[in-house]
Amino acid sequence: MKIGIAIFICFVCVSLFACSKNDNTTPNQNNGTSNNIPSNSKMKITVGTAVFTATLYDNPSATAFRAMFPLTINMTELNNNEKYFDLPNPLPTNASVGGTIKAGDLTLYGSNTLVLFYKSFNTSYSYTKLGYVDNPTGLATALGNGNVIVKFENN
Repeated sequence: MKIGIAIFICFVCVSLFACSKNDNTTPNQNNGTSNNIPSNSKMKITVGTAVFTATLYDNPSATAFRAMFPLTINMTELNNNEKYFDLPNPLPTNASVGGTIKAGDLTLYGSNTLVLFYKSFNTSYSYTKLGYVDNPTGLATALGNGNVIVKFENN
């Protein structure tokens, strides 16, 4: 009898855990985790005369970044695939290790280096996801070679 009760309790526990899955995630371009769900938080990125719309994730890092808007910075070229800028103050972080970087990804390296990628590639570096350019067509051309002035602002 005790074995039957133990088996029944185990069955109930397994059933409860199986039913507790949280499916409150929304598909997005970067297949981020639930703390990286795109919000309806649109922003504008201006490079010269080119203007791109981007979506910020709903996380503390992106919120802190948005609080800096409008932000006009001189981004430095690195590795022929990204532009970066060292922010004056650290932002909250929640870095994820490695994976695929997509053209248009906007991330934080460490706690204060803002990175805008204009080419896709795989990496083993860790980044905190801030958002992504909705349609990165023309982003690489707009960013060009070398350093460039980029403006981030609310849409």
